[in-house]
Amino acid sequence: MPVAELLRLGTPRTIVRWGDPVLHTPARPVTDFGTELQQLLADMFATNDAAHGAGLAAQQIGVDLAVFIYDCTDETGSRRTGVVCNPALTLPEGRARRLVSYGEGCLSLPGAYADVDRPDVATCEGQDQYGEAIVVTAGGTLGRCLQHEADHIDGMVFGDRLATRARKRLHRMFDEGSHRYADDWPRSPSGR
Repeated sequence: MPVAELLRLGTPRTIVRWGDPVLHTPARPVTDFGTELQQLLADMFATNDAAHGAGLAAQQIGVDLAVFIYDCTDETGSRRTGVVCNPALTLPEGRARRLVSYGEGCLSLPGAYADVDRPDVATCEGQDQYGEAIVVTAGGTLGRCLQHEADHIDGMVFGDRLATRARKRLHRMFDEGSHRYADDWPRSPSGR
């Protein structure tokens, strides 16, 4: 179904937290692009919206499928929304590679942020919600989102990219603010 319909038809689901095995294991490829996938995608968009996120991988709601959604701005400030199934990420190399350090968070560790160095642009090849081949290239928040969500598909969280001391700070930040996020967040709003 078109992204415009996916954006309005879903129901928010509970986001799983770091430590859940589904977040630390590579996802299974998407092979069926039927009704179940479409409902999953709609729920992913609704969950991302309820959590005020930039993107969400299926693993973050406990589903081990290689798919993520995005709803954020690119390097021009334009809002872009979409789906990438079975993503393959390509990053610049050599002289074309420019790293940008930016505060990054994860909906599966809400309220915690750390600076992460990532290339300023990314290209992600895969399939859309219909199984058609797509290529998404972007910088800005979307470029970072493509990298972050592709990591999730590979069973990696952004904390895995941090030095031990930074990772400990990140977990302390989460521990100090975790009382603001219900166990079923974002189905139940934050702020309790």
